[in-house]
Amino acid sequence: MNIAMLILAAGSSTRMGKPKQLLPYKNTTLLGWTIQNALKLNTHKIFCVLGANAMQIRSSIQNKKIEIIENKEYLEGLSSSIVIGVTTIKNTNTDGVLIMLADQPKVSAVILEKLTTTFKRNKNRIVAANYGHKIGVPAIFPRSKFDLLLQLKGDKGAGDVIKNNAIPVAIKYEYLADIDTVEHYETLLATEKEK
Repeated sequence: MNIAMLILAAGSSTRMGKPKQLLPYKNTTLLGWTIQNALKLNTHKIFCVLGANAMQIRSSIQNKKIEIIENKEYLEGLSSSIVIGVTTIKNTNTDGVLIMLADQPKVSAVILEKLTTTFKRNKNRIVAANYGHKIGVPAIFPRSKFDLLLQLKGDKGAGDVIKNNAIPVAIKYEYLADIDTVEHYETLLATEKEK
């Protein structure tokens, strides 16, 4: 089964005040760490959508084995990145797309493998992370749902598509938290030091 991976990294990081994709994390950056985890899976192909600060971010990941898609409409919101990514992926030989965010550094290869294993047993269903109080990304969408993703608009992402159609996979909330502010980033670094 061919599953493409779509990493969304086009945001302008307004709450952070600087490109969070480039924040140092472990031996790389937040985006670099996400890509490293994605590369550990045996997926069909990995795509990364860039938008704000695309040139600067592109140079930081140019040696990775991924295909970069540039979203010039990134100010229209998260949905525009999903649409441009799925439009590209739709033209490949893939059975589904795993959509993940660049700012969820605790989403490990183990978590991604848990999602893909569930998807392989339910290949016509959406498989999504269960946050406890809601379900969301990372999530895998079968090819049959691509048209729903292509209709998305605004900054809501794929939440509505996931909400009524997904098989939830239980994952601890702390692994799914995204890094949106300096405080989030400092907390992330502090928890890493405690280990």
